[in-house]
Amino acid sequence: MPSTDTTACPHCGRPDRGEPFRVLSRHTTATGHTEWTRCECGSLQVRVADGRGTRVVSRSGPAARSGAASH
Repeated sequence: MPSTDTTACPHCGRPDRGEPFRVLSRHTTATGHTEWTRCECGSLQVRVADGRGTRVVSRSGPAARSGAASH
């Protein structure tokens, strides 16, 4: 479904409807589905797909880089 929103990731500037993003999980709802995705920059996003289209309704900052030393 096309995005009903023209927003972009505030961390990397990619359009919310753009690729690449990785779908981590998808859950059916009464009106469509909810997806947990990860943007190319590492931001975790919650996308809702229903009769109004697909849109990002929540997001985090980019994930910490793996392999970084923590002391």
